[in-house]
Formats: sequence, C-alpha cells, structure tokens
Amino acid sequence: MTDLFDAPATGAKITTFENCLLLLTPTGTQDGINTAFGAADATVVDLAVLDGPNAGEQHSGVLVFQKALQGQLRPKVGTGRMVLGRLGRGTAKPGQSAPWILGDPTDQDKHTARQHLSKVAPPF
Repeated sequence: MTDLFDAPATGAKITTFENCLLLLTPTGTQDGINTAFGAADATVVDLAVLDGPNAGEQHSGVLVFQKALQGQLRPKVGTGRMVLGRLGRGTAKPGQSAPWILGDPTDQDKHTARQHLSKVAPPF
C-alpha cells in the first residue's frame, strides 16, 4: 500500500545542485514572498537529483526564485509534466551575474531519468 503522507519540505536551495542532472515537477507558484531582498515570486518544485555528489536525493516544496529558471518551469505548473535538465549558468548580460538555467537533456540524460522513474513512486 502506498503511503499518502509526505515529509515536510526540506528547505533545499536549487543552486546547491549546480552541474547536476535534475528532474523537476513544478507544483505551484507563490507570489510576494518576504525575503531579505524584499518581496519576491517563486515557483514551487519537487526535485530529484539524478547524478553528481547528491545523486538519489529528493526534495519537495523547493522554492525557485531565479527568474530564468522560473521562465523554464512556470509553464509546466499544473500540467503534470516534469522538466529534465542539467543545472548550470547561462551567459551574463553586462553588469549582471550569469543566470541560473537548465540545459537541454541529452539522450543519455533521458535514459537516466527513465531508469530513475522506474524505481521510485510518483511524483518523482
């Protein structure tokens, strides 16, 4: 019988997983969150780390504040679709830091994700 209960959100930061292959399920949005830098919007995701030093970790309720990542994730909120990509940095605009982005997955990345999904229960 599948357990219907989830553990509390972990408070994980997505940037911890730089250069890792991530499988993300966008589950919602939160607007106007009070942060040290003022009010900010976030996309809420459940994520699985598929490779690297944190391989096998799963985190739910992760808040993604990075604008470029939100642009990649928000269109999938409510669709039931997952997003697969390697977390990295894009090209910086003059006077700005490089944005966090998900790189397109390779065929090997997709194979890794399929193997992961065959071994775990949803949402991962």
